Amino acid sequence: MADQASQASELTKLPFTAFNFQVEIDVPGMKLDKLYGASFSECDGLEMTMDVKTIREGGNNNEQIRLLGPLNYGQITLRRGMTDNFDLWDWFNRLVQAPSKDIREDLRGNATIVLYAENRVTERARFALSRCLPVKLKAPGLNAKDGIVAIEEMQLVYESMTMEKTK
Repeated sequence: MADQASQASELTKLPFTAFNFQVEIDVPGMKLDKLYGASFSECDGLEMTMDVKTIREGGNNNEQIRLLGPLNYGQITLRRGMTDNFDLWDWFNRLVQAPSKDIREDLRGNATIVLYAENRVTERARFALSRCLPVKLKAPGLNAKDGIVAIEEMQLVYESMTMEKTK
């Protein structure tokens, strides 16, 4: 009976919450250890998509053959309240001003997005993104009548993503 109870509890685990996370970006060509001075309030775009090729066999109108194609990765959108930490702007500007392809290669970053439990200590999952490049940097919208926090946005492309399970 106890064995059935433990199996039932394994099947009914609660889903992770999405509000406790940390983003770390390590760029070897930058003097900073990691680019994450201000906490991000939003992270979207952790995705992988497998292309599928459909082949029809001549004379067989009832079935089709599906072949797996290449893997495509999403584009991360990071948002945070703008502060006097301009590390993301510095990274973007260094890429724009880099005189050669070799220097731009040194400015590719590796990012880790860590999803935490409600206690903000226990790690639930880690997403490792390799060879990241910032492709969009957006200053906050400015409007004197709203009185809201200035939010900056950065979009990153990445060449691969792995998810590391934690216990």
